[in-house]
Amino acid sequence: MSAAHYPAVSVIMPVLNEERHLRNSVRHILEQEYAGEMEVVIALGPSADRTDEIAAELVAEDSRVHTVPNPTGRTPAALNAAIKASRHPVVVRVDGHGMLSPDYIATAVRLLEETGAQNVGGIMHAEGENAWEDAVAAAMTSKIGVGNAAFHTGGQAGPAETVYLGVFRREALETAGGYNVEFIRAQDWELNFRIREAGGLIWFSPELKVQYRPRPSVKALAKQYKDYGRWRHVVARYHSGSINLRYLAPPTAVVAIAAGLVAGAAVTPWALLVPGGYLAAIVAGSLPAGKGLSLKARAQIPVALATMHMSWGFGFLTSPRSLAKRVIASRRPSLASSGTV
Repeated sequence: MSAAHYPAVSVIMPVLNEERHLRNSVRHILEQEYAGEMEVVIALGPSADRTDEIAAELVAEDSRVHTVPNPTGRTPAALNAAIKASRHPVVVRVDGHGMLSPDYIATAVRLLEETGAQNVGGIMHAEGENAWEDAVAAAMTSKIGVGNAAFHTGGQAGPAETVYLGVFRREALETAGGYNVEFIRAQDWELNFRIREAGGLIWFSPELKVQYRPRPSVKALAKQYKDYGRWRHVVARYHSGSINLRYLAPPTAVVAIAAGLVAGAAVTPWALLVPGGYLAAIVAGSLPAGKGLSLKARAQIPVALATMHMSWGFGFLTSPRSLAKRVIASRRPSLASSGTV
């Protein structure tokens, strides 16, 4: 593809309280090895830190950067606002703590052309900046941590249910009606489900990597994964048949461990083999996951794994039906059944 034929690209960023990483994230976008025209649209939520000030500096420094308001602070609303304010035929989603590899956009545009996909994406390459974040990154990129999710652990290029972030054809986003604003979390999975429902192809490629900064504390990681589990259950109720065994593993583990602890205390110590077995499994699984890390980081991997598993499972189990009912009440007609393609 000659430089003259590179399509123009809009990079959209939902941002809230990202003073720590925003400038570096935008730098990784503006320094992309891409010959086509590019713009960056930052949707600003009501941050409590210096995010807005940093965004204003970025706008002043580079005419390719623009901002739009997102008064709700919610990610899907931010994404829709940025899409509406953008103007180019290829739309690249980037988070305020994501760092694109230098050829990310060029590779994604090539893959869109080669595969005919409506959305392409790659690996959420978690990297820490201290021992705890290194431990979380190791947990997030291991199969014992996240199962067989290719966008976490890698794998062969091919069709996928969903991908990390995503590089879209604009017409795919417009046909789908954008992100469903009711999905505070899991909005990527839900959008990709609708694109696939309409006959579109979602394509995963390990060529695409985005550096991701993990949550900086146990509390923040627990909240993140509780929300993931809570909203994944909403997706399962909203789109019947979208659940699989991988998503049922964490809630099953929570129930089994809780039952083992109760039975172990009230009935027989043998029941403690269940939580003991889980603890042994995550300790054993953390050994290969922590290869090459500091001793301090390796010692924290089991904590990260348990936090992710238990929080995701708890969120899934406690996800209220009322939340799903509210989301279902907002359901638009299926793209496939409406005949819109």
